[in-house]
Amino acid sequence: MPNLTLDTLQQTIIDDVRRALAEDVGSGDITASLIPADRLATATILTREAATLCGTAWADEVFRQVDPAITVQWLVKDGEQMQPDQVFCKLSGPARGLLTAERSAMNFIQTLSATATRSQYFASLVEGTSVRLLDTRKTLPGLRMAQKYAVTCGGCHNHRIGLFDAFLIKENHIAACGGIAEAVAQARSLAPGKPVEVEVESLDEMQQALSAGADIIMLDELSHDDMREAVAQTAGRASLEASGGITEKTLRSVAETGVDFISIGTLTKDIKAVDLSMRLAM
Repeated sequence: MPNLTLDTLQQTIIDDVRRALAEDVGSGDITASLIPADRLATATILTREAATLCGTAWADEVFRQVDPAITVQWLVKDGEQMQPDQVFCKLSGPARGLLTAERSAMNFIQTLSATATRSQYFASLVEGTSVRLLDTRKTLPGLRMAQKYAVTCGGCHNHRIGLFDAFLIKENHIAACGGIAEAVAQARSLAPGKPVEVEVESLDEMQQALSAGADIIMLDELSHDDMREAVAQTAGRASLEASGGITEKTLRSVAETGVDFISIGTLTKDIKAVDLSMRLAM
């Protein structure tokens, strides 16, 4: 599946920010109202740890929705590296707006930068191989598109977005349909043109999926030897994706089997927010 780009996410960003401000600001920021409405201020945002930046478009939208008079200057772009104590954003405008927007903007940046940072780390582990690392649907509820964009900022790639844009036929689907060939045939009939992927647990099942015409075959927890054999048997007739039980310790060896893709949920679900700080000056 093609990677997400900001051009395709404009409405998503607006909606994400609207929800975030609704839960945080609600009927109004009563603490910020202590400050005179005409008081102006400047601010900087810095990172306290090394990280890959992501989330600038979401932060921009937070400040825009809170107060369009706020100006934002980014010193680092999405996908670029930041060092500890580096200032990466400068702000100016009404003090009330800066303080009201602070937490929501920082939440997006710290979460999406964490996703991009983890993705960058995992991408570095397979550098020099031809494999592409894919994300999964193990994302934070309501932030799937944002996190999947962050994955691309870290140098990894997007799998399907949800249950609607590609078939992923697993064991229970196969059983319900009566077999791999039957499941693939029904998928082709139901939604011609949609990618069809089949999860298999053995080389015999892989051959069935290959004969049925699957576009992608997911090798679920196969041994490294079986993965290499699958690559040889498939000979490019379908793409191969390794999945299940893969850790940072085994990632490189799986990549070296010759599979096309490795899907790994840790890119989005096992993240630790980047430590950020915003400093305000009146």
